[in-house]
Amino acid sequence: MAHSTTQEAPARRRRHEKYERLIAAAQARARLTVAVAHPCDEASLGAALEAADLGLIEPILVGPRPKIAAAAASCGRDLATLRIVEAAHSHDSAARAVALVRAGEAGALMKGSLHTDELMSAVVRREGGLRTARRLSHCFVMDVPNHDDPLIVTDAAINIAPTLEEKRDIVQNAIDLAHSFGVDVVRVAIVSAMETVNPKIPSTVDAAALCKMADRGQITGAVLDGPLALDNAIDLGAAAIKKIRSPVAGRANVLVVPNLEAGNMLAKSLTFLAEADAAGIVLGARVPIILTSRADSRLTRLASCAVASLFAASHRAAKPLPEADR
Repeated sequence: MAHSTTQEAPARRRRHEKYERLIAAAQARARLTVAVAHPCDEASLGAALEAADLGLIEPILVGPRPKIAAAAASCGRDLATLRIVEAAHSHDSAARAVALVRAGEAGALMKGSLHTDELMSAVVRREGGLRTARRLSHCFVMDVPNHDDPLIVTDAAINIAPTLEEKRDIVQNAIDLAHSFGVDVVRVAIVSAMETVNPKIPSTVDAAALCKMADRGQITGAVLDGPLALDNAIDLGAAAIKKIRSPVAGRANVLVVPNLEAGNMLAKSLTFLAEADAAGIVLGARVPIILTSRADSRLTRLASCAVASLFAASHRAAKPLPEADR
């Protein structure tokens, strides 16, 4: 059998223009001081140090000094110029990182090598936490191939089955985030399984109510439409086939999902089937919270820091959210 002389085309390398733009925009801002809770492995410490190298953040490392030093040795890094706040263990690291924010010494939190629940428990603690009157929610800022702009998907990580009132906060958090990195017109699609209101599918009723709340000024800063199915939320052709006339349909840059399960499956589908990247951030606390995973790529970790920096900068001069009722 003759061997083919045709050489295989080199693997196509996809640039991440959207994340690169976010990182460049954050580099033009003042460094964000970030309390990094328990950066005691190579991945979490390395992410914080690389973000510092790029001028995105000024990290304060919070955790057991010997473990941080061991992680630094694994990275081949010298921590002599960095501030380290001693903590006994991961729970203590979370509490001390939150205390730095409350004292005004840090403008953001970053998750290290501790469980998300450990960090968030310290954040939502009634005494000494960082709660506000706004519901906490998570946003994925997704870099999707062949999609022109960053796509925000919310909430896929914190609120399991949000009520209508909680969805209002989830929507407003996402709108505020989109404005912080320069989206001129925020187009929010309240996503369900269909584009018509069906009382048997509660998420369609919630979608209609959220749109009316926007009409009445209870949600501000964006154009909302819903319910919309995913196809006619992001594809103009699908919207045209369904004869949906809307400034959002086919052009949404924020997707609000019915519940955590739907959001998690959507984000992971985009990641594993469409080769998208997903930078993660939690909003609604006094400061942005950078949530990274050990599975995140280098660029995704940097983009998460950049998004937090841009959000913090845009809200530095704004009126702070009122604190939660005790």
